[in-house]
Amino acid sequence: MEFKVNPEAIIGHIHLTVSDLDNSLKFYRDLLGFEITTTYGEAAVFLSAGGYHHHIALNTWNGQNAAQPPAGHTGLYHFGILYPNRLELARIVKRLFELNYNIAGATDHGTSESVYINDPDGNGVELYCDRPIQDWPVNDEGHLSFTTKHLDLMGLLSELDAD
Repeated sequence: MEFKVNPEAIIGHIHLTVSDLDNSLKFYRDLLGFEITTTYGEAAVFLSAGGYHHHIALNTWNGQNAAQPPAGHTGLYHFGILYPNRLELARIVKRLFELNYNIAGATDHGTSESVYINDPDGNGVELYCDRPIQDWPVNDEGHLSFTTKHLDLMGLLSELDAD
């Protein structure tokens, strides 16, 4: 029998090497709104949403101004921040627009709606919300059918009109 991870398992946090803690804090704390839970000396900081011990850890253990990995190599493509609903995703997208923060992409995956940005070190960050599971598209074999359709950002932002 094939081993399977427990279906209640959750990917709980990400720990990133960064080149500058202050720049990274401006992104993760000041732009995205995560709160500092603790620091580890002057070389690491831990941030969370809602009081969890940490969702995001940042460190400069490889040295201040450490170089980014070169393009065309393996490593982190992006990580996702799951918002509880479309309204919350619309709020952060509105904030990005207000601060003129570059959006790298916006995609309707069928299962979810996603907006892609990059942090100061070039790490990809997917800001997304899931559709209800009963609305996820499946193919004739019963497998998910992901899409890469254009996400209507103005339609997403219209969620704010009802708020």
